[in-house]
Amino acid sequence: MRVWHCDAMAIIAARRYAAGQPVETTLALTGEPRVAGPAGTFDWVGLAEPGAAEMELARTQFGLHPLAVEDALNPTQLPKVEIYGHTLFIVARTAAIEEGERIAYGQTALFLGTDFLISVRFGSTRSHTALRARLEADAERMAEGPDYVAHAILDFIVDGYQPIMERLESAVQDMEERAIDTFPEPSTIRRIFRLRRQLRRFQRIVGPMEEMSERLATVELPVIDPSARVWFRDVQDHVRRAMRRMLGLVETLASIVDTASLLEQHRQGQMTRQLAAWAAILAVPTAIAGIYGMNFDYMPELRERWGYPAVLGLIFGVCGGLYVRFKRIGWL
Repeated sequence: MRVWHCDAMAIIAARRYAAGQPVETTLALTGEPRVAGPAGTFDWVGLAEPGAAEMELARTQFGLHPLAVEDALNPTQLPKVEIYGHTLFIVARTAAIEEGERIAYGQTALFLGTDFLISVRFGSTRSHTALRARLEADAERMAEGPDYVAHAILDFIVDGYQPIMERLESAVQDMEERAIDTFPEPSTIRRIFRLRRQLRRFQRIVGPMEEMSERLATVELPVIDPSARVWFRDVQDHVRRAMRRMLGLVETLASIVDTASLLEQHRQGQMTRQLAAWAAILAVPTAIAGIYGMNFDYMPELRERWGYPAVLGLIFGVCGGLYVRFKRIGWL
């Protein structure tokens, strides 16, 4: 087995496969028109962060369309599938969670021909090296051709969404449980809105992956064997699951604020009722004491032997009655 090399070329690996096994080759990415291998062979070239000059070599050697090459060099494309003659151009978006629950995005473009596959990665920290080794260990599957490898790369990309969803789900669940006990702090509210913004961006950038995978799974396209569509349906299913989880997180974040607001309003209402009840109870002795604090010349009850105890009994009786009443209706 020989790995292709080219000075200044961002080649991770470039190999020819026959019957699912890597074979020795003397080919190199020189920019010269490629000589196709025997029937049943295909080439898989993996590029990472290539420049325009480097992609030009690949374009001339593999006969790639200039517009597709231009899109492959632009790492802000949305997921899509385009047909250029007998070559299929696929753009997929990678995503990874960073510190601070920020989602970083990358792009992987695939040039899929009848007997070759070129993958061009930008911004993704997940290398295809382990994926290539796993695929090479299963010669029977690799023998199905470059369309199977394209499916494997897309499946690898979509599987990378799961750790993002799991980490965000854990964070959202923690915030949801805390919101039940106390109203979220301003820092938590800011965190909620940051997460909602991240998830909406995820939907805008990665959302078209669902449409792209559906087209690969259902539409008759060149260089994709009809029997291989079942593999792309699996990718489509994984994308749908990720999108459903993402939408569920958006709804949960919105409900956290709403639920916390309702609970806080309920707690404030309880406090208001308690304060009103105690204010009503304390108003009784205050009113009576206020009356006796006025300097009237004629207040007969002041000269009665039982006047003072009677007034105190009236105060305690009315206050006690109010306390029992408020207790029964749940204000105290």
